[in-house]
Amino acid sequence: MKTLKELTWEHHKEAERQKFVKVLMSGKIIPEIYAIYLANQHKTYDVLEAMAMADGLLDDMPEIRRAPHIKKDFDELWTYGWAPPIFPTTEKYIKYVAEALMDCPEKIMAHIYVRHMGDLSGGQMIKRKIPGAGTMYDFNLRYVEGRNQKYQNMDELKEALRTKVNSFQKYSDASTLTENVNNVVYEARTCFNFATNLFKDIDKFINDNEKRFGDGTEK
Repeated sequence: MKTLKELTWEHHKEAERQKFVKVLMSGKIIPEIYAIYLANQHKTYDVLEAMAMADGLLDDMPEIRRAPHIKKDFDELWTYGWAPPIFPTTEKYIKYVAEALMDCPEKIMAHIYVRHMGDLSGGQMIKRKIPGAGTMYDFNLRYVEGRNQKYQNMDELKEALRTKVNSFQKYSDASTLTENVNNVVYEARTCFNFATNLFKDIDKFINDNEKRFGDGTEK
C-alpha cells in the first residue's frame, strides 16, 4: 500500500514549482511580501484549527497549533498603514473548510497533515530564510513550562501526526481515487491544490505591483 506522501507527491511538487516558493526560499524575500503571505496563512490556519479543536482532534497534540504563532509573526512584521490583501484562494479556502469539512474528522485531519507536517518538515528550512522571528516554524517542544511535555522533539510529533492521519485512511492501493473512495487522499490533494493557487495569487500580486516590489526579493 502506498503512503499518503506517495499518493500526494505530484500535488506537493506542483506547489513547490510555483515562483513564490523560490522567492520564499531565496533568503531575500521582502518583509512586506512575507507579511502578506502570513496574513493569508493566519486566516487559513485559524479556521482549520478551530474546526479541528471543536472536534477534539488536537486534544492530544496542542503543540501543533500554528495560528497564534502566525499572528505573532505577522504583528512583528506588519508596520504599514494599509490592510494586507486577502487573496481569492484564501477566501475560497475559508468557505471550503466551513462547507466541505464540517463533521468530517478524516477530511480535517488530511488538511492538518498537509499543512502542519509541512511546517514540521520543510518549514524548518524556510525558518532560516525568512525575515523576523519565524515562530510559525518554532515548536520549542522541550521548553514548555508548567506541564508535562508529551513530545520531546519534532520527530515524535511528526510520527504522532502521521499515525493519527493514518488511522483515518480507508483506501486500498486504488489507481483512481475519488472523494467517495478515500476522503483522506482526496482532501490532502485538495489542500495542496489550494496551496498552489495561493502561491499563484501572490505571484500575480507581485507582478501587478512590480514597480514597488520588483520580483519580491530585496536587492
